[in-house]
Amino acid sequence: MSRGKATVRLQLKSEISEQAERQVTEVEAIGYLYKQSGRTVLTYIEEREDQQKIANLITITPDKVSIKRSGAVEMHQQFKRDQKTENVYRHQFGTIHMETFTEEIRYLPLTVEEDGQLLMRYTTKLNGEGERHHRLLLIMKEEL
Repeated sequence: MSRGKATVRLQLKSEISEQAERQVTEVEAIGYLYKQSGRTVLTYIEEREDQQKIANLITITPDKVSIKRSGAVEMHQQFKRDQKTENVYRHQFGTIHMETFTEEIRYLPLTVEEDGQLLMRYTTKLNGEGERHHRLLLIMKEEL
């Protein structure tokens, strides 16, 4: 894929470690990838086990990644390497203040020859509590 819009198959694997506990979440979805002016935008709908839907918008630029979610949960999280960012996560049970410190962002764009890949490692603090360590891997494959 060089420019414009493509239909993509997304595989998202998220690992969260907090003290001795580890939680792994995997999501597969069909979405759309747009490339323009030095940025990549991904959109997809996540359908949860409880039948609730979450619209996801991921924007990737050379210096940051932005994830905006709406529907069953609402948030706009920014990732900037070696920086702390803050946002509010809203869901049916209330709101959570989230601090994020991004350790690593590695992005390989989707091409005709290669799948795209976004890898991020970061820590979060929810409502000022202890740190949680995250590893997010997103694989993008063009649907033909």
